[in-house]
Amino acid sequence: MSPETFSLTRNPFGRLVLELPDGSVHEAVTPVRAFPIVAPDEGLALVGADGRELVWIERLSGLAPQLRAMIEEELASREFIPEIRRIVDVSGFVTPCTWEVETDRGSTRFLLAGEESVRRLPPPALLIADAHGIQYLIRDLQALDRRSRKLLDRFL
Repeated sequence: MSPETFSLTRNPFGRLVLELPDGSVHEAVTPVRAFPIVAPDEGLALVGADGRELVWIERLSGLAPQLRAMIEEELASREFIPEIRRIVDVSGFVTPCTWEVETDRGSTRFLLAGEESVRRLPPPALLIADAHGIQYLIRDLQALDRRSRKLLDRFL
């Protein structure tokens, strides 16, 4: 569906409201990325409260700035995948172990339960799940500093 054929607003409770060309109005619409890590700008669905897809958007960058900002704001409130910028320390090279890292959202420590918690994504990305299920992203393994790569190599 073309971005010009629908409109998005917020209701008094801050939830997204979608109006389609046929005049139908859908409350509590949720944007859902098809590929949130490897292609965050491509393939996005606007899903109704019943879980059914109402609109498919090929590229987020193709939307009008106001519409795109509204969708990105909603996505940011739902998605939490801190991006690891540097691995400061690892308590040991046998799991479980504690990792101290710097992310795009600040410094943190987490428990890595097992080596299977470090997953390779399409190169050069990795996804690391802590013992509580929080996902941490390393978007580009080669962009990490030398010490971080050396610490990480022990778990790959």
